[in-house]
Amino acid sequence: MDTFFNAIRSSGLRRGPRRLLGGVLAGLAAKANVDVAFVRIGFLLLCLLPGPAVLAYLAAWILIPNQDGRIILEDVLRRRSLGRGPSDPQGPKGPAV
Repeated sequence: MDTFFNAIRSSGLRRGPRRLLGGVLAGLAAKANVDVAFVRIGFLLLCLLPGPAVLAYLAAWILIPNQDGRIILEDVLRRRSLGRGPSDPQGPKGPAV
């Protein structure tokens, strides 16, 4: 599983710092070197057409790394493999000292 997430990180795509929701469109705009307004307008036009635009956005949000390289899906899977849910007071690293 680590090779999958490392491959995503090595793509150079990051969720952008100029985010309104999840930063996916800002990250795509930064990677394509275009103004984020154009990408947002294009996405809104895609949402008007019948299709899975919103589902694609959500999938990108959980798969594209944040600015610090953190991937949401990877965090969720690691918590599950450690047997700790998001509401566990010990968190992913154990009890607070």
